[in-house]
Amino acid sequence: MSGGAVEMEAKFGEADFELLRRRLRESGATRLGRVIETNRFYDRADGGLQAAGCGLRLRELRVLDGSPRAATITFKGPLQAGPLKTRPECELEILDAGRAGELLALLGFSEFFCFQKCRETWRSDACLVELDEVPVIGRFVEVEGPSRESVEQVCGRLELPMARSIRASYLGLLISALRDRGEATRCVKIENAG
Repeated sequence: MSGGAVEMEAKFGEADFELLRRRLRESGATRLGRVIETNRFYDRADGGLQAAGCGLRLRELRVLDGSPRAATITFKGPLQAGPLKTRPECELEILDAGRAGELLALLGFSEFFCFQKCRETWRSDACLVELDEVPVIGRFVEVEGPSRESVEQVCGRLELPMARSIRASYLGLLISALRDRGEATRCVKIENAG
């Protein structure tokens, strides 16, 4: 999503990728490809973005298969009330992630956390279905679309019960899991990515 868009998604943990791939194929969804994402999160020294429930992310992609995709910088506003994970979002494609990180530093932001994930993307009607494997916390499926109805329709087709949807971000889940394990790391990478 770009511009003054609103991110609207349902996320489910403990995803069975083989079952989901079968249901996606049977429903006529189109597989778009697979990437390794490196997600870097920034905030000011006072933690003001996090305190306000907002996020600033720089994402780089290594395409494993499918069409090339650009790096992005994304601002996410606070979560809105409702059954789906819904929040204002402004995302821009960028040519040089390294230079974008330098710009953020010059503007007073510093990186406080990074993580990689393997993401396989499918298109089902107006929605994107993302099969995500994240080190430490496991496998997830996200269904993102332009409306609550479109997201719920695709979730129904994939037999994903909305009552099991989670609103937490990967960042929040990772920080919580690392804290529970007594680990202080602030960068989680995929071993043998590819």
